[in-house]
Amino acid sequence: MGSKWRKAKLALGLNMCLYVPHQKLEDSSPSSSITHHRDTTNAPSRFSSDAVPHSPVSPSGNDCRRPTTPTPSSSGLRISKSAPKFSKRTCSICLTSLKLGQGHAIFTAECTHSFHFQCIASNVKHGNQACPVCRAKWKEIPFQSPASELPNERSRINPSDRPRDDAWTTAVRRLPSPRLDSTRHISSLFHASEPGTFDDDEALDQQQENPEQNVIDRDASKNSSIGAIEVKAYPEVSAVPRANSHNNFAILIHLQAPHTSGGLNSRNRTIFSPTAQNSRAPVDLVTVLDVSGSMAGTKLALLKRAMGFVIQHLGPSDRLSVIAFSSTARRLFPLRRMTEAGRWEALQAVNSLTANGGTNIAEGLRKGAKLIVDRKWKNPVGSIILLSDGQDTYTVPSPSGAHSRTYYKSLLPLSIQRNGGTGLRIPVHTFGFGADHDAASMHSISEMSGGTFSFIEAEGVIQDAFAQCIGGLLSVVVQEACVKLECAHLNVLINSIKAGSYQTSVAADAKAGSIDVGDLYADEERDFLVTVNVPVDESCDEMSLLKVKCSYRDPISKELVSLEENNEVKIQRATVVGQTIVSMEVDRQRNRLRAAEAMAEARAAAEGGDLTGAASLLESCCRALSETISARAGDRLCVSLCAELKEMQERMANRHVYESSGRAYVLSGLSSHSWQRATARGDSTDSTSLVQAYQTPTMTDMVTRSQTMFFGNPPQRKLRQAQSFPARPRPR
Repeated sequence: MGSKWRKAKLALGLNMCLYVPHQKLEDSSPSSSITHHRDTTNAPSRFSSDAVPHSPVSPSGNDCRRPTTPTPSSSGLRISKSAPKFSKRTCSICLTSLKLGQGHAIFTAECTHSFHFQCIASNVKHGNQACPVCRAKWKEIPFQSPASELPNERSRINPSDRPRDDAWTTAVRRLPSPRLDSTRHISSLFHASEPGTFDDDEALDQQQENPEQNVIDRDASKNSSIGAIEVKAYPEVSAVPRANSHNNFAILIHLQAPHTSGGLNSRNRTIFSPTAQNSRAPVDLVTVLDVSGSMAGTKLALLKRAMGFVIQHLGPSDRLSVIAFSSTARRLFPLRRMTEAGRWEALQAVNSLTANGGTNIAEGLRKGAKLIVDRKWKNPVGSIILLSDGQDTYTVPSPSGAHSRTYYKSLLPLSIQRNGGTGLRIPVHTFGFGADHDAASMHSISEMSGGTFSFIEAEGVIQDAFAQCIGGLLSVVVQEACVKLECAHLNVLINSIKAGSYQTSVAADAKAGSIDVGDLYADEERDFLVTVNVPVDESCDEMSLLKVKCSYRDPISKELVSLEENNEVKIQRATVVGQTIVSMEVDRQRNRLRAAEAMAEARAAAEGGDLTGAASLLESCCRALSETISARAGDRLCVSLCAELKEMQERMANRHVYESSGRAYVLSGLSSHSWQRATARGDSTDSTSLVQAYQTPTMTDMVTRSQTMFFGNPPQRKLRQAQSFPARPRPR
């Protein structure tokens, strides 16, 4: 009775929601309750439908869905009011509905959060003794009687399939003294035996031997499982006087990936449904997750929820493996297909994680790379997601040291480096969590592997950041894309190819060049600026400058597609040319490259200690962009670039601001622009943000799903973004 009154007084004093237990206050039964419903009988009293955990009510009697604050007796972590709210109607472990009439037992903890009994009992069995939602330490925990063990069977997915007899007895066990070693679980997790070779991955649905790849020529996509890449070329101006030469004439090469296969527009939500697995290339995804001591509490709870979102949106043809690292690294389970059974087991493994120890990023990546290299079967798409909130204290001695770049390179195994010589294309998409992560190392890891770097500043945005990333990975429609350039005139030479982080080459005689583009997501676009010299020519009215060809591999059919369309860049040559109009497409891409160069220069100045000079560079670039023709025309990309430059300028107000958020924000922006691919930084995942670039429709759709899964309407995201790691001071 005393503990219930303390809860009531605390809730009333804080004007928080109050959970009203179904038992009377005089009842001496434990505050944790279990509801078990049977379909075939009318269960008595607390086993009846009346025993469904009630929605919490405020002292005024209004219905409220906000989780209560743990009591002092639970010694749990208090989550901010602006933190994400978990639905009372959903089990936060398996993310399915808490409904009666399906043979489920429902466990309601003393902190008022409810779970399927099987889910929470399995969670406790792995060593957790705290609420997965609010991290409150429980005095009483659920456990299953020994008769419930099924040693000869895999764990079942549908609880209604279990025998509904005394073999599934529900019980509550009093926790032992809190003096027990809290590292017991994490120690057993990281020291359990692992196979020497990670070739125990689950077989694919239809594993076929690699047939001889057929090269096919087509100017359309009639026989392809996906549409063809759209290739366009834009000259800087349409005409140049015959008597004039031009040494740096710009030509824009524009690529746009097709929609999702089967003719589905990627805006169609069916792309992520289990029934649409044949319409996209399946993925092998390895997540390398930091579970060091600094991840304890809200961070780890939100990471688990974000991983639950990822698991829920992977299909039965996709495979997932999780590597957890702290002072050392451990594979939680091999690459496993995300069937119903696979998702269930993955959720259980993720929810069993606890935070403890140091930060050994290199060991986590080594194990993740080994898993990719050793796997017996291979899905068409492969990727690694790395998340960390700290600095590697085992490999990188000092993030600001003179040889830090060499140490950063040692973090990433050679087998998955772009120039490692193995031929593997496994991008590592890195996520820096909070103000204390090593942004420079995370950016270097992503850059060396061909991945992107995202900065998760507000802890509540982690799920959106993951959602945006997998929204792209689950929509790969092009692989091994390559653009080949050939000069079409005897005296035309290629001067430069500006392609950001993409690998380019120019022949020794400057008559040909190439761009290694790699994978493209559905509807994704790429723009490359090529400069050539335009010679004097008095003999022609029209001059051909450049021929553009493109080839790529269809990830579903495995066919190598070669586009032989007539993409030839031509300009008019006349004796007298009137007023020339610069191509809007070329101008806007020049602005993008100019902004990216200013960001890189400002970052170099800031790292050298000249924050004033860095801010001045950004301001000058923003002013120059505002005077271009595309800016005057209200071009959205130009507006976005200016907003981003101003945000970076504010984050260079002083050394403290730059160290806590400015460096990571700038590096994430550079990663985005160099790869022309969306990254998460600041409020970039919010639909109202001006700093939005390169998001594809499938990314937008997945982020929307993330924002509406627990919170109803996307505008509520503003509440979550208020909770950041530190509050970033604004310059005066």
